[in-house]
Amino acid sequence: MDTVSPVAPPHQEASSPQLKITSAKTLAESTNLASIPSHYAFTTPTSGDQAVHPDHDDSIPVIDFSLLSSSNPDQRCKAVSDLAKACEDWGIFMLINHGVPESQMKATVDALMGFFDLTEEEKNEFQGKHLLDPIMYGTSFRASVDKVFLWRDFLKMMVYPKFHCPPEPEGMSEVLAEYTGKLRKLARELLKGVSESLGLGPGYIDEAMNMDSSLQILAANLYPPCPQPELAMGLPPHSDYGLLTILMQNDIGGLQVHHGGKWVKVDPIPNAFVVNTADQLEIMSNGKYKGVLHRAVVSNKATRISIPFSTGPSPDTVVVPAEQLVDGKHNQATDISMNYKEYMEFKQSGVLHKG
Repeated sequence: MDTVSPVAPPHQEASSPQLKITSAKTLAESTNLASIPSHYAFTTPTSGDQAVHPDHDDSIPVIDFSLLSSSNPDQRCKAVSDLAKACEDWGIFMLINHGVPESQMKATVDALMGFFDLTEEEKNEFQGKHLLDPIMYGTSFRASVDKVFLWRDFLKMMVYPKFHCPPEPEGMSEVLAEYTGKLRKLARELLKGVSESLGLGPGYIDEAMNMDSSLQILAANLYPPCPQPELAMGLPPHSDYGLLTILMQNDIGGLQVHHGGKWVKVDPIPNAFVVNTADQLEIMSNGKYKGVLHRAVVSNKATRISIPFSTGPSPDTVVVPAEQLVDGKHNQATDISMNYKEYMEFKQSGVLHKG
């Protein structure tokens, strides 16, 4: 993984234990909020840290899912080749013609925005203590111990093998169950293409990762307008735990990916998903496809919502490099030898960092 300039660790012991924890949304809606509280001042911007728009000659790849799932062998072959290049060169791509209706995407955004509009008391019923709690609402990262707060509120739900969802707002559970069902099928088809792009055959990842029991998490990150976006951070640089993450967002930009030694803005494309490679795919591919580093910045103009769907192996699967991809010089299995559940807990603890 490329090295980036270090930023303040988001999960050190809080210097002010008496600090009253308030959601970012509530804070943003405070009357006459002209500056952020000092514990939200994440990092001082530097010129070398500013993000740029993609070059015309080196832009974020676009993958057409209809070609990847085509019955025409030539079209599919070309799409698999494009997918390989996107995963290896960027670790992120825009996915178009994916088959999820625009109306369903909008209903999902609306339902989750409705959750964040509930009262603090209603949302706080779902404050989790542990990464693998089936439903977890919170602010920042781990607000009880964060030294520097992130300008975001979040909701995370385990949606497979067992589906979990808050009962309110009314109707959200049905909307999210239908949406995650669609994304589960989409992710599985994408992983067939990824598997094929690595020369492993379309069914390799599905079988090796025990995808029938895949651990899948749907999250929603809410980034309210921030009066000093240059001082605050939505999410610091990180890579994701699983195999692939499929992200839906509204039309407010904020996602940035580290590519070619600089931060590149990932501008939203209407009705497209953003898909990025993650840590378990890096291990399985023996480092050919990296768990891409990305971050979220905030805006002073409007509320951004991002809705990532993470698909990973089964919790008990110990991911190792595919034998066909080990050349004898480097075997990434020696770097991390633990099952997926243990990996998530280890990385969450702050012990495991990807430089």
